Amino acid sequence: MRQSQVLLQSQQLKMNAQMFQSIKLMELPIIDLREKIEEEVEKNPALEVRKDPGIISLDAVAEKLPKEEESYFEASSDAGFIRRGTSVLADLGGNFQKGMDTDEHNKFLEGAISQAETLQEHLLWQLALETADKEVRHIGELLIQNLDDDGFHKEPLEELLKDKNSHKAEAALALVRSLDPPGTCCSGYMESLAVQARLLPDFSPEIEAALEHLEELEKGNFTETARILGLDKTGLQDCYERIKTELFPFPGRRFTYGETRYAIPDLEVRHRDGDLVIVLNHEEIPVLGISPFFLKIADEKDKGRETRNFAKENIKEARWFINSINQRNHTLLRTARAILEFQRPFFTKGPKYLGPLTLRDIAAELGVHETTISRISHGKYMQTEWGLFELRHFFSNSIGSGSGFSKEAVKEILKEIISGDGCHLSDHDLTEMLAQRGIALARRTVAKYRKELDLGSSYTR
Repeated sequence: MRQSQVLLQSQQLKMNAQMFQSIKLMELPIIDLREKIEEEVEKNPALEVRKDPGIISLDAVAEKLPKEEESYFEASSDAGFIRRGTSVLADLGGNFQKGMDTDEHNKFLEGAISQAETLQEHLLWQLALETADKEVRHIGELLIQNLDDDGFHKEPLEELLKDKNSHKAEAALALVRSLDPPGTCCSGYMESLAVQARLLPDFSPEIEAALEHLEELEKGNFTETARILGLDKTGLQDCYERIKTELFPFPGRRFTYGETRYAIPDLEVRHRDGDLVIVLNHEEIPVLGISPFFLKIADEKDKGRETRNFAKENIKEARWFINSINQRNHTLLRTARAILEFQRPFFTKGPKYLGPLTLRDIAAELGVHETTISRISHGKYMQTEWGLFELRHFFSNSIGSGSGFSKEAVKEILKEIISGDGCHLSDHDLTEMLAQRGIALARRTVAKYRKELDLGSSYTR
């Protein structure tokens, strides 16, 4: 083997820490961006908040507080109420209102901030009130902690209870399933429905038999199903109605669906002087600047070299961070303006006029890569006249080659038809109605869109 020198020429992309930070900032929605800014201000002493529109002083709150809200605090300063264990309210003022009316007391309590109870907390509270032995209670707690948002097992029971006493495990399983909401701690919705049916006060075997043919009953095949089960058709219909009204396929969702999640728009589309304009939400983003103290240290010659280098390094990182935020906002605005131009019929006429649009279209318009558009669109919301939409909503494929209809627009048209006079139309009828509007789709595609809209079959509607 002989060694020799070879000259090679190649292209490589090397990403430094600042470039990586810039890319990560571009992905952040407005809430996460605010958290990132707070984290960076804490870490970098040269970075400071010049103005934070998201923070309001207590004096400003007091001036804007409605009289009805003030009555809550007046009512809460009742001496009798404080004696009942909330002496901290004494700090709110010295003039206590005596003889507080019950309605005012309730009004204050209703206005208090509370945290929603989780499914696990609700079940554990009930389990603690049950007169079960220690081992059954322990297994019951284990089962409850293993539940997902639907109320079903995360890990298989065989793995979870492999080293537990089988009789105790069966007792704990039956106990948890009987708690409110009934039907939790099951492997799926069919088992949950069967458990709930057996817990009904007037349970009948006909309901359990109907559950085994639930798919046929949903299609309206009562005559054939009644013949197979040897039941009366009217009785079978009554069982099906009870299943729909008294049983719940996903018991855990009664808790998770009650949670309120808020989305703050990064952008807003407004009408101004007869045209549409994009406005960036500056109210949630603090205004940043470089600390004058650090700028002074960096320029003073009498300071030590190490001190000046420390100040210069932090100033450099602070400037890069501020530039990265400005770049994010600039790219976001450019992307939103391009979307506005491509989807102008949507913004002027409504959701069913949303046209086909791809990431490539916007990337070509702005002269950037598709991944940049993908990052800047992720998790960002735009407030429009028609509601709050994620930027990704405006990107939709065409339903066919050369078609002027996007998938989302067709779904809006489908929703409009079903919510109107077509609530009892079958998928075949809906396909024909769409064809009359120039939208050629297969029946199975119409059924798929209908299910994505969470709209039931013609029978259930």
